[in-house]
Amino acid sequence: MGYARACSVALVGVEGVVVEVQADLEPGVAAFTLVGLPDKSLIESRDRVRAAVVNSGAEWPQKKLTVGLSPASVPKSGSGFDLAVACAVLGAAERLDPAAIADVVMIGELGLDGRVRPVRGVLPAVLAAAEAGYQQVVVPEQTAGEAALVPGVSVLGVRSLRQLIAILCDEPVPDEPVDGRGRPDAMLAGLMVPGTGLGAGLAPASSRGEGHIPDLADVAGQPRPRKALEVAAAGGHHLLFSGPPGAGKTMLAERLSAVLPPLTRQESLEVTAVHSVAGILPPGEPLVSRAPYCAPHHSATMQSLVGGGNGMPRPGAVSLAHRGVLFLDEAPEFSGKALDALRQPLESGHVVVARAAGVVRLPARFLMVLAANPCPCGRHSLTGAECECPPSVVRRYQARLSGPLLDRVDLRVEVEPVDRADLLEQGGRGESTAVVAARVREARARAAERLAGTPWTTNSEVPGHELRTRLLAAPGALAAAERDLERGLLTARGLDRVLRVAWTVADLRGAPRPEDRDIAVALELRTGIQRGAPMEMGAL
Repeated sequence: MGYARACSVALVGVEGVVVEVQADLEPGVAAFTLVGLPDKSLIESRDRVRAAVVNSGAEWPQKKLTVGLSPASVPKSGSGFDLAVACAVLGAAERLDPAAIADVVMIGELGLDGRVRPVRGVLPAVLAAAEAGYQQVVVPEQTAGEAALVPGVSVLGVRSLRQLIAILCDEPVPDEPVDGRGRPDAMLAGLMVPGTGLGAGLAPASSRGEGHIPDLADVAGQPRPRKALEVAAAGGHHLLFSGPPGAGKTMLAERLSAVLPPLTRQESLEVTAVHSVAGILPPGEPLVSRAPYCAPHHSATMQSLVGGGNGMPRPGAVSLAHRGVLFLDEAPEFSGKALDALRQPLESGHVVVARAAGVVRLPARFLMVLAANPCPCGRHSLTGAECECPPSVVRRYQARLSGPLLDRVDLRVEVEPVDRADLLEQGGRGESTAVVAARVREARARAAERLAGTPWTTNSEVPGHELRTRLLAAPGALAAAERDLERGLLTARGLDRVLRVAWTVADLRGAPRPEDRDIAVALELRTGIQRGAPMEMGAL
């Protein structure tokens, strides 16, 4: 009787579970049985593995073969177990030394000719293996750079099963030629899910043209919305732009991700893990270093926003925008069910999706930007324009953004139409993205220094209790906010959010703590009521 085992990883959401792949050979009629709660694509690995082993020059054992995936209670899906199954079978057949593969984690799909094809989710799989104490990982050659991002793990990238057999047996490694020169590499097709390219709203529309990078200087006029954008980037505050069509709401939102500071190492690993599982990680770019941008269409379903799908839930738009920007253009056109599903991730920074196949916890700490017209025709707020919408239609349209959702939005700014002087650049160009991003980095550095030793890094994450007990504003600065709370203009959550915005405004000014002017700016940005607060570019 022959027995051998290897290891692989089963992904549950963006978290991995190390799976022991056991192969057992017994005398009897030649058969191949795969057990351990596999899905359809994993059951089909029996034929892929058999053909790959034979075409790699190894002999397939003509005995009763049983392959078990342990723990058997965890659902397994995908084709990433092929490599581990093949090596376990070869170990049981004594073609490989069972001791040499017992503690090696193997991830990869096998072609019928023995080539090792890349699969999605390599980074979270290797992270799970490292956390479980494994130190050796074998992955497809195309994803070796992604796996090497995990420290403390020895990564071996292989191109074919023949190469892996030669390496494990200490034999001369055969040279595998690269096919398809001058054409897209067909081996990379498994890394990208069809339909998740630029057309899915995963990049600003203005950045899709070659040779042009979105810049804030392209936006004509709009000093107040620009300042609100800067405050949102500096503190991680959610933002609502409301105004007529053509005023520049979408242009401003598309430039927000470039204003955000670069991701830290830990944040980059989190974002890369989500994008790798979702199949949107660009080949050749193993690490995402810039804040992501996701702009789903207003016809998106609740499952596409928060995550879901058939079987085990997959990441939605809120997870694809983790540590970045989620832009909902034409926000009132989204279904109320989909918008209200955003309340929980806005507060907690993650989303828990429960399905019959299991419960998945997905990261979802993003900066939300909403853009809305004042009415269905968009001319309700224009002076001299003929709005044809009855008052009841206007009220019903504006009520599509529910009160509980808007209560979680820190900044609400009215975007006015651009006048002729600003549009023809007679009023001068605004500040560029580089200038604004430098101020945002300085403000975030001040906040990080103040919050050192705490689990929070930005002002938007600080709980209200800390703001009212430890991080206090200047004496008497909260008088105006307290009056608004008594009048019902602010809720208790709204007061906490005003304090967070005030701290961000103070950080942009370089002040040690918020003063009455900072509270006034925060109140004006949240309520939209003019209070005479200085909002010019140089005021902060």
